[in-house]
Amino acid sequence: MSLLVLGLILFLGVHSVRIVSDGWRARTMARVGEGAWKGAYSLLSGLGLVLIVWGYGMARRSPVVLWESPPGMRHLAGLLTMVAFVGIAAAYVPRNAIKARLHHPMVLGVKAWALAHLLANGTLADVLLFGGFLAWAVFAFRAARRRDRAAGTVYPPGTPAGTAAATGVGVAAWAAFALWGHAALIGVRPFG
Repeated sequence: MSLLVLGLILFLGVHSVRIVSDGWRARTMARVGEGAWKGAYSLLSGLGLVLIVWGYGMARRSPVVLWESPPGMRHLAGLLTMVAFVGIAAAYVPRNAIKARLHHPMVLGVKAWALAHLLANGTLADVLLFGGFLAWAVFAFRAARRRDRAAGTVYPPGTPAGTAAATGVGVAAWAAFALWGHAALIGVRPFG
């Protein structure tokens, strides 16, 4: 469990710098250079992710069960993860109404993904992993919206084509992952 916790601290800590100290981040990036900043950020994030995967895998071998989720939660989790995939796609597909309205659909996608997994899983490792990401996403979204207001950021309006593309890409990626990828990478079939 300690590897999972260490990985979460490292990964979410690196991703929280902008939440807790955006000014320090900007000054440090100006001092060391954007390339060095991004290199260190990527290295620490990658190490944190490896520790999360390794630690979570080890914790799954002897789970500490906190609660048993009702069977219907799997269906709700499936729906929420589809929303998460659409949100992540909307962060990258240009000129879609989802990003125009929500401004930070990737962070909202992380919220939906984490909540879905908390509803469907009840071990201590699940609470640490998905609860940690959910808490991070709540604070990251608030900080991003605050930065937008301070900077007067205006998001371009979405188009029907951009919105349809974001939704289509998100749903297709969700279906592929839910039906094949999740079992191959995680070892769990979400739908049976």
